[in-house]
Amino acid sequence: MDQKVALITGISGQDGNYLAALLLQKNYKVVGITRSSPDSILPQLAYLGVRPQEIIWEQADLLDYTQVANLIATYRPTEIYNLAAQSSVSVSFKQPISTLNFNIMSVLNLLEAIRIGGLTTRFYQATSSEMYGTVPTLPINEKMPLNPISPYAISKSTAHYMVRNYREAYGLFACSGVLFNHESYLRRDGFFVNKIIKEAYLIQEGKQDKLLVGNLNVKRDFGFAPRYVEAMWLMLQQDLPDDYMVCSGTSIYLHEIVHYVFDRLGLDTNLIEISPALYRPTDIPDIYGDNTLAKQKLGWDYDMTFFEVLDIILAEEEQARQKLK
Repeated sequence: MDQKVALITGISGQDGNYLAALLLQKNYKVVGITRSSPDSILPQLAYLGVRPQEIIWEQADLLDYTQVANLIATYRPTEIYNLAAQSSVSVSFKQPISTLNFNIMSVLNLLEAIRIGGLTTRFYQATSSEMYGTVPTLPINEKMPLNPISPYAISKSTAHYMVRNYREAYGLFACSGVLFNHESYLRRDGFFVNKIIKEAYLIQEGKQDKLLVGNLNVKRDFGFAPRYVEAMWLMLQQDLPDDYMVCSGTSIYLHEIVHYVFDRLGLDTNLIEISPALYRPTDIPDIYGDNTLAKQKLGWDYDMTFFEVLDIILAEEEQARQKLK
């Protein structure tokens, strides 16, 4: 059997790191697409035991159809995992035009390159639970209508519908994975859980006086990133393409996460300060998904609580800080 070729966009992010490591373990040839030099992400990949030479690196602008088409024609990938996006909800309110432009046109260019090239490439699109907004009933499942309430969510909703259209109209093997919040030690700065943990350690070390946060009285469905990328891979191994919820199936308050981290580090919760300036213009009070379809059709097994995930991340953070001492 010929070696499978996987092309990963957004390989510089948390999911791209874990997915690259997973596919290399499965003997794929991995092509990593970056907008600039991959040097900045090599430490994260090394952390996962991946050497730079194990990945074929290509620089490309996903908004340039010619570059995208040439890459796909050159490598004729068995699978494409599109993880590239402007992925911050808060940034999308400040930069709606660039968010919609990139998150929509990059997906369209990839799908068109597969279609026009006449390839049998299987395509995975990373979509988001944010597409559903405030829903009348929970949990969210694959049949629930979308109700996006942020520029980011609108961009992801458009991409989600494009994937479905290319699947139904053109016969592409194209899937969307609706990923709910998922975290790990490799999560980039700026995301909620990473911010809480990093700044809690700064407070513990006497380098910061307090933790400023936004609205903590909202609930989210959180999971563990290394397990979620397994579901991405499983989607492209099926006989027929479909869309799936990738989630833990339960939600917890953000204040539960903050208090758990502070308790683990022996910090006084009075050092947590709510800042209205950090509130989003619109927010969802509670959201969690139904992972039944992923478990039944993909055979994906997930039963971790988010406190177990936090324990893993905190242990890795502590180990990394000990090495720096």
